[in-house]
Amino acid sequence: MDTIDILIVDDEHLVHSFISGALSEAGFAPFGVSSGDEALSLLRDSGDKYRALVTDVNLGANTMDGLARRVREMHPDFPIVYMTGASAEQWTANGVPNSILLTKPFAPAQLVTAVSQLLNVGTSPLCPKDSP
Repeated sequence: MDTIDILIVDDEHLVHSFISGALSEAGFAPFGVSSGDEALSLLRDSGDKYRALVTDVNLGANTMDGLARRVREMHPDFPIVYMTGASAEQWTANGVPNSILLTKPFAPAQLVTAVSQLLNVGTSPLCPKDSP
């Protein structure tokens, strides 16, 4: 069985470790970076290796709303799980369609469920859309 690669973007080491552990235990292959620019480079350069993005909404001065929208320009149906400790009230205004928001703190099972749910909905980047 092939592993499903998940890209994680978070600038806090403890949060990154928590997320990686939860996804690894669920059978996913997590890979983490600490900035939106690193994530975009990986997504551009790796083809369709990564199947979902788990990202903090705020990374210091950078917000992930721009990252998610740029990811969607490359892959319109790309699954994105947002995480936030303070920006949940802005989700309706700034959220990206076909995404899930997890408010910190959350349980590992909530993260795994969110990723799995998004992977099971719609077309993944690795599966071509059906021809008309």
